[in-house]
Amino acid sequence: MNAKEIRENTLPELNEKLAKLKDELFHLRFQLAINQLENPMRIVAVKKDIARVKTIIREQELKNDSANA
Repeated sequence: MNAKEIRENTLPELNEKLAKLKDELFHLRFQLAINQLENPMRIVAVKKDIARVKTIIREQELKNDSANA
């Protein structure tokens, strides 16, 4: 998932995607704790995706605030 794909989504879609990514990260950490995680690098990828989504959400909030001011 790249930033260009994420920017095409609306704010509610981004919040939904963020919730799904956080849920996935929780499950990955649980699998890591019980030694059933097949790809540990997936945790890193999910964390980066969460950061990308949060960054774009913040960009959209700032853009909306500056448009309203």
